[in-house]
Amino acid sequence: MVSRSYSNLLELASGDSPTFGRMNRQIPRIMAVAGIMSNIDNDSKQNPPSDLSPKDRIIIVANELPIRAQRKLETSTSTTSNCHCSKTWSFTLDENSLLLQLKDGLGNQEAIEVIYVGCLKEEIHPNEQEEVYQLLLENFKCVPTFLPLDLYTRYYHGFCKQQLWPLFHYMLPLSPDLGGRFDRSLWQAYVSVNKIFADRIMEVINPEDDFVWIHDYHLMVLPTFLRKRFNRVKLGFFLHSPFPSSEIYKTLPIREELLRALLNSDLIGFHTFDYARHFLSCCSRMLGLTYESKRGYIGLEYYGRTVSIKILPVGIHMGQLRSVLSLPETEKKVEELIEEYSQKGRTMLLGVDDMDIFKGISLKLLAMEQLLTQHPEWQGKVVLVQIANPARGKGKDVKEMKAETYSTVKRINKAFGRPGYDPIVLIDAPLRFYERVAYYVVAECCLVTAVRDGMNLIPYEYIVSRQGNEKLDKILKLEDHHHKSMLVVSEFIGCSPSLSGAIRVNPWNVDAVADAMDSALEVAEPEKQLRHEKHYKYVSTHDVGYWARSFLQDLERSCGEHGRRRCWGIGFGLSFRVVALDQSFRKLSMEHIVSAYKRTKTRAILLDYDDTLMPEGSIDKRPSTKSIEILNTLCRDKSNLVFIVSAKSRETLSDWFSPCEKLGIAAEHGYSLRLKKAVEWENCVAAADCSWKQIAEPVMELYTETTDGSTIEDKETALVWSYEDADPDFGSCQAKELLDHLESVLANEPVTVKRGQNYVEVKPQGVSKGLIARRMLSMMQEKGTPPEFVLCIGDDRSDEDMFEVICSSTEGPWIAPRAEVFACTVGQKPSKAKYYLDDITEIVRLMHGLASVSEQTMSV
Repeated sequence: MVSRSYSNLLELASGDSPTFGRMNRQIPRIMAVAGIMSNIDNDSKQNPPSDLSPKDRIIIVANELPIRAQRKLETSTSTTSNCHCSKTWSFTLDENSLLLQLKDGLGNQEAIEVIYVGCLKEEIHPNEQEEVYQLLLENFKCVPTFLPLDLYTRYYHGFCKQQLWPLFHYMLPLSPDLGGRFDRSLWQAYVSVNKIFADRIMEVINPEDDFVWIHDYHLMVLPTFLRKRFNRVKLGFFLHSPFPSSEIYKTLPIREELLRALLNSDLIGFHTFDYARHFLSCCSRMLGLTYESKRGYIGLEYYGRTVSIKILPVGIHMGQLRSVLSLPETEKKVEELIEEYSQKGRTMLLGVDDMDIFKGISLKLLAMEQLLTQHPEWQGKVVLVQIANPARGKGKDVKEMKAETYSTVKRINKAFGRPGYDPIVLIDAPLRFYERVAYYVVAECCLVTAVRDGMNLIPYEYIVSRQGNEKLDKILKLEDHHHKSMLVVSEFIGCSPSLSGAIRVNPWNVDAVADAMDSALEVAEPEKQLRHEKHYKYVSTHDVGYWARSFLQDLERSCGEHGRRRCWGIGFGLSFRVVALDQSFRKLSMEHIVSAYKRTKTRAILLDYDDTLMPEGSIDKRPSTKSIEILNTLCRDKSNLVFIVSAKSRETLSDWFSPCEKLGIAAEHGYSLRLKKAVEWENCVAAADCSWKQIAEPVMELYTETTDGSTIEDKETALVWSYEDADPDFGSCQAKELLDHLESVLANEPVTVKRGQNYVEVKPQGVSKGLIARRMLSMMQEKGTPPEFVLCIGDDRSDEDMFEVICSSTEGPWIAPRAEVFACTVGQKPSKAKYYLDDITEIVRLMHGLASVSEQTMSV
């Protein structure tokens, strides 16, 4: 990766000598006027390449900048060394920001430049924005995105927090009180803010070299706006929240817009396999896309581009946490907590959660109540300290949840408390990080029982804190340095799969959570140590730096094909996408093929039928009257030899194409052949022994019974199991199992088992559509009329055999010298064909055009 900035390009254009080095390199100024959006719908030219800067540059984009802002008091003039001030504001880096922490994990800061784009938490008056912008840019390499308060409220507190966030956490808006109903005006505000972010990025990006990494659901449509301007932009997206199942997600009115926007990224990251699986399922069910895993990488084919899927949970900043553990303030706070709890013979259970509806605080409190009821021996000995961080959103649900929490705490403490002892200590006030870490150090068990959460790093922080250091070991009187920790975690949080030594619970099952709390208290000391060691080894090696490096390495790999592809954009608005094709793969031009058709005298035309001349999903598979007319017109032209090549049986094809007297038909992928209606069918290979059907058919019947919507088609020489009408995910899974099963039981039979689009087929070995292509070309060559024009159109994997024969025939004796050869597939996808058409409508239009030329020729 070699990065180049606009500033250097401007220097070259002006004739000035280029500047080198970190200190002289400037990011261009951008307009800092609130609410002004440039028109990004108009494509602009790509910037010319330049190799001036030795740095790799990453633009990290998120809703919030890693900056703390504080309005200066008029009497205050002192500042710290890492604080930078404007006339009315002072700014410092937010050391707790994940965006800042990931930068530390990237390694050599002299070789990598990181630029941040995002909003500030505080509202900056328009008169102050230019000054604040310059200060943040020069001192922190932060590009602030200033938003009018009303727009920000509708975007963040409206659409993000009241509509997207609840839905992504599995809350359906069944009533106005349960999550926000979809509001089109809030959606428009969301799109407008994403456009503003795009403006900021595009004014500082060098699209040929810079990498852009977008974070979280606040900016899900941003990839479309960036891809629209720069087709080859190197773009990664990481979702920090859960991604719901397709049954939940598809209730969202703008479901396809969000999916297509995310697919304009090169790499999409998720914390867990479940989230990625749900996303892939949505792409399959709503967009008809398929994915496959190659050498450990999951890829989605999308208009010729491969969108990679990354599954990797984020980690914590080990260096920062260890430094906090070493602070004198932390040690002092630990001593205070030991005196308050341990020295009084009380064991601390700890919960640290945001005060929102998905963290399960109330359920945790009920579990504590259940523990004290069922195990009275713990009364007076166990204390649950619940630290409640302020909620990030606003609304009625947060107020109700807070009120419920207070009333539950009050009731439990009244029932089980005694003088000097409250079983639950609720800390509903912001704590400094070192104070929270001190609670981690002292707590014997950490309870994270959210009902749904994207990742949740609280367990990771707890594990590292319990590892402590030598000074803390002395305070805790751990002379043998045998550290221990216990975790009770919800099954529904992102970090759960990584913590195999934790006690996993269903937070909705209060009895089970209470039992887990009791188990955690009763576990033997050696067992606690083993669990802790296992967790600490994972957490310490999979930190935030590991996560960031791994994601960016995969992003670089995913963008490796950019320079070798031809790209152009299609579609309007949020339906925009980029078509990326190999240099030799291009769309079939109507003018080009008609011109070649007119000037040639001997022509070979091979056409697949299903999903090529007949639309996918059609119930009636018979050819339309229009298709019959086109085929008859082409066949009447004495210069043409036309063949339909299909997987259907010869009885079916004979019936369907009975009006076509001169049409050649190849049935069952080329096993049977008929040159025209008046000629008998012949076999292209030796007569097949079909005794293997007695083995294969019972297996297929088994899968048909268990897969609703699947069918079996028994042909003369083949068996086909089709799942076109089945659930796409289940059907695909069953097809894979059936393929493995059939390959196993038919291993010694002279047959081939192949999987195609929505089907699994067993057919004799050596039978393929390539046989028909070879037979057709050799037959014309033997008659002394080698074709000057060859057209072959198909859509499926089985058609690739035809494409291979047609394309390789240019080097053999079967076709005329300098013949026009057109191997064409349906849709932009990897293929041995050199051309493509978008859909069946374009194919019919093409065939109609060729038929019109033949009519004109025959009428002369």
